[in-house]
Amino acid sequence: MQGENERVLIAGGGIGGLATALGLARAGIDCHVMERSGRFGEIGAGIQIAPNAFHAFDYLGIGEAARARAVFIDELRLMDAMSGEEITHVPLGEDFRRRFANPYAVVHRGDLYAALIRACEESPHVTLQANTEVIGYEQDETRVRALLRDGMAVSGAALIGADGLWSKIRAQLAGDGAPRVSGHTTYRSVIPVADMPEDLRWNAATLWAGPKCHLVHYPLSGWKLFNLVVTYHNDAPEPVAGQPVTAAEVARGFGHICARARQIIDAGRDWKLWVLCDRDPILNWTDRRVTLLGDAAHPMLQYFAQGACMALEDAVCLSDCVSRAGGDFAAAFREYNRKRVDRASRVQLQSRAIGDHIYHPDGAHAHLRNRILSAMSAEDHYRTLHWLYAGNGLNNICA
Repeated sequence: MQGENERVLIAGGGIGGLATALGLARAGIDCHVMERSGRFGEIGAGIQIAPNAFHAFDYLGIGEAARARAVFIDELRLMDAMSGEEITHVPLGEDFRRRFANPYAVVHRGDLYAALIRACEESPHVTLQANTEVIGYEQDETRVRALLRDGMAVSGAALIGADGLWSKIRAQLAGDGAPRVSGHTTYRSVIPVADMPEDLRWNAATLWAGPKCHLVHYPLSGWKLFNLVVTYHNDAPEPVAGQPVTAAEVARGFGHICARARQIIDAGRDWKLWVLCDRDPILNWTDRRVTLLGDAAHPMLQYFAQGACMALEDAVCLSDCVSRAGGDFAAAFREYNRKRVDRASRVQLQSRAIGDHIYHPDGAHAHLRNRILSAMSAEDHYRTLHWLYAGNGLNNICA
């Protein structure tokens, strides 16, 4: 193990923080991960894993573990929540896998997190410390001190802020205030497969698009569960996370859609509410020996299903830059910032646009969406997604 002032400190023990620790560990760099919660764990249920995330898993050495926990769906399906008819679909079979060098899958967050935490626990280069909240930092020419909520400090050669949407590291580094409240409210539920309406038990990541709303469902955990996520644009003014709500409250935002789509809400149980937030992109994530990663750097709305994928890409790119920099963390972080900021910003802004222009429009706008998307072939869809999914290893991720 390296000395205290040679290790990398990571604030945040989520998917991005653990992936970064694992990537740096594979380069022989010691990492100390500090998680503010009382235990290391993931909140939430389903997550979509696109080929670019599998590229990252392979680089990190956990590709097979991730594949073992995934459900490999047949297609991405877009439905009209008013008419009940399919608008378009993206086939995810052999042609897709050949085109993008990896599959598209869905997985329970807990299953994915378990693979990451196990790999970190098995590494001699990673230490994990729960119940430790980083609230700021100090640095000089040789080291960084992570300042903790309890008044203590931890020293290291560098600090990575992977501490999420409300990042304390970002607050000091960028000073750009609170996140932007989107006004979109999301409700989440996980149900046994037997409770899912039989005619909707599709091996697909399905999205029903309607005026100011959409609904998503897909299978999880070896087809034992279904993940339900329904979103309503209701101009909610304040951030909320994980608040239990009644089924009646959820249903109020979806009375205008067709009965077939409303079955999804009727099937849900133990609904919880989130008011979605993101931030405007910023060009600089780095302050000498300190940098940001994942939601701390580029928080985005869920509509591109790329939040975790971008954090994984960040982890790979940062690890590669550090491994090449010969101990010069400031130079490594500048290079990581340069390589990642345009791509991550593009996904941030397109995530917003998808919500407004693909998932939530009404009237003539929705009609035009249906006409354009229904005319697209599989090859058309693949060309549209090429910039995001293509490549393997470090290609695209560290372009």
